[in-house]
Amino acid sequence: MDFDLTEQQDLFRKTVREWVDREAPKEWARELERDEHAFPHALWDKFTEAGFHGIGLPEEYGGQGGDVLTQMILARGLSRSLAGLTWVWGISSFAGGKSVGLYGTEEQKRRHLPAIAEGREKWAIGFTEPGGGTDVLGGLRTKATKVDGGWVVSGQKTWSSMAHVADYVLLLARTAEYTEKRHQGVSLFILPTRSDGVTIREIPKVGMRSLGSCDVFLDDVFVPDENLLGEQDKAWYMLLPTLNNERIMLSSFCVGIMDGVLEDAVRYAKEREAFGGVIGRFQAVQHHIANIAMWRDQAELMVNRAAWLQSLGRPCHQEANMAKVVASELGGQAADLGLQVLGGMGYSAETDMQRYWRDVRLFRIGPITNEMARNGIAEELGLPRSFA
Repeated sequence: MDFDLTEQQDLFRKTVREWVDREAPKEWARELERDEHAFPHALWDKFTEAGFHGIGLPEEYGGQGGDVLTQMILARGLSRSLAGLTWVWGISSFAGGKSVGLYGTEEQKRRHLPAIAEGREKWAIGFTEPGGGTDVLGGLRTKATKVDGGWVVSGQKTWSSMAHVADYVLLLARTAEYTEKRHQGVSLFILPTRSDGVTIREIPKVGMRSLGSCDVFLDDVFVPDENLLGEQDKAWYMLLPTLNNERIMLSSFCVGIMDGVLEDAVRYAKEREAFGGVIGRFQAVQHHIANIAMWRDQAELMVNRAAWLQSLGRPCHQEANMAKVVASELGGQAADLGLQVLGGMGYSAETDMQRYWRDVRLFRIGPITNEMARNGIAEELGLPRSFA
């Protein structure tokens, strides 16, 4: 088993690192994040100019090509500096590029994929509902009723990041009311956010500021037949493999954040002087930094394995769940120790450690809580299902 990057992948990794240091340094990320309600359009435009929106999209639709490993290299490289702001790229890549690319009709691919690759379309995800959280199916109340020429959709979504600036929402709705099992009878729609009956409201939050997470209210919204994505009533079967991709991507964000935490902690320990010398000479500080490095490498191996399996088309649901849990929890522990190394400056908004700490915390509770991920891991090991 060889997880070494190919020559081309390693060159891309170096290119991303140089681009980040030049175009999206940490001090700029801090500036973008200070205004919680101002979406960073300038960052989106920089991604467009760099061609990052086209990573993972087929060249025949205007994309840059590249497999899941290439996407994970990009996700990790960006989050070293941008932390949660990396979702500015990631959400449209997943909700638009990945989903339309896998399940769209030829017409849908021709309409949307070139626009995503060129940065002309922004997408959001509309899965979670106020009464559901991680229990997406159990809490699914949004309904799509068939009418002539399309569907009428009513309901509410929450934690739909970027919805306030998105052109489209990848919307999950129930299209069959009476089914034998709750994963049956649900469908995906491409919902234009400017449709009549759509109201969007931002949610204030601790981390991932300026990205914008939103409530989306749907009051008898008409969606034409041509905007049904994939097969009617079979959305859950479609979503499972794409959710693996999302969890691997999220895990890569966590590893990238740990890269940033380690980088900042080592630099500070070498520069900060106290008690007659740099604090990096103290054993306690050295142990904190050693732990951050070990946790980063542990998470990296698990994420690389999951991405490698998916790139080969092999089952990786268990590995993606494990990588998500380990990377998000170790990422949180690493950022917490990073704060300890920086002391009072770690808590200051003038440094990035507090930003890493706030942003990585969200990954433990979304898009699936680590507790639910553990349930799934245990179930695949043969234990009884702990929830209906």
